[in-house]
Amino acid sequence: MSASEKWEQLLTPSVMQERLISVSLYITAFEILKESIVGRLRSFFMVGFDTSGDVISEKYETAVLVRNKNPLYASLDWLSENDAIDQNDVQSFERLKAIRNSLAHDLLSLVIDGADFKHIEGFQELVVLLRKIEVWWVANIEIPINPDFDGKEIDEEGIVPGPVLIIQMMLEVLSGNEELLKHYKTGI
Repeated sequence: MSASEKWEQLLTPSVMQERLISVSLYITAFEILKESIVGRLRSFFMVGFDTSGDVISEKYETAVLVRNKNPLYASLDWLSENDAIDQNDVQSFERLKAIRNSLAHDLLSLVIDGADFKHIEGFQELVVLLRKIEVWWVANIEIPINPDFDGKEIDEEGIVPGPVLIIQMMLEVLSGNEELLKHYKTGI
């Protein structure tokens, strides 16, 4: 791409908006995935709260954090051991993380040069992994302890976890759909 073509793209509002929005959406979705991996597990071991914040059971330390110095990788290992994810999912996470890091650290070249847009391809993979983890939590932890579901057949395909729903709503709003806003306003 010539220097004049780069300047033309840089000065085209729709091109800049698309690049910045797609990058920010990917990074946001990745942070939601990390929260699903670490936050869900940490909350699972929460036993209450006090004036200083959440009170986490000592079991969190012995069951999760002893696996790795990094809570993210300790959590991935716990999820893997408990069959929420497999090694392919861990490899997928590493690819997704590499894309996120590239976006965060090379944002200027992406925006100015229109560098590699691997994050667009990785976005679907990210949502699939997020959904897999969230559905595992719902199907294996939340539903079994909820007596409202005793004896009921659960269709895991029909489960739409909250974090996935949030991403879907963000995509709808970014596409210009104002129906969610109208629905919200009429419900108030």
